[in-house]
Amino acid sequence: MSQALTLARPYARAAFAIARQDGDFAAWSDALGFAARVAADPRASALLSHPKLDDGDAVALLAPEGASGKFANFLALLAEGRRLMLLPEITGLYEELRADAERTVKATVTSATELPAGELDNIRAALKRRFGREVQIESAVDEALIGGAVIDAGEIVIDGSLRGKLSRLQAALAH
Repeated sequence: MSQALTLARPYARAAFAIARQDGDFAAWSDALGFAARVAADPRASALLSHPKLDDGDAVALLAPEGASGKFANFLALLAEGRRLMLLPEITGLYEELRADAERTVKATVTSATELPAGELDNIRAALKRRFGREVQIESAVDEALIGGAVIDAGEIVIDGSLRGKLSRLQAALAH
């Protein structure tokens, strides 16, 4: 995995530089996301790794309808270097660069039950104060948490779930 990230990093930076130059982060996010989903599909993956697949056909398969010529050229460069299978990693790294440039943090709030919008707004405000950035929140439900919530904001995870508290209590009692 780390080798794939190492190989993907210069491509992600190049895509980000082009998107920044054009002032079109969202379009590149959409196009990269589409291409990454197609490249990750097992049927497409088998086709993309076939040695007889023409680079132009690979680009046609991966480029979403209405994608810019620069994006098609980017895909052609990846195809020429046999790096199309790195698209999921490239997309992830690109999104990190974009979030940093736009000063946003993406956070996932997983709770035992669906949280009301007001609670999510309170969490968003608290995270905004903590990070000093805009916060985009996705919510998920995991009944195994029993109660409370787990907030995953990149490198920071705040586990306020009942399951997490019980696990910490069990570990403390065991020692």
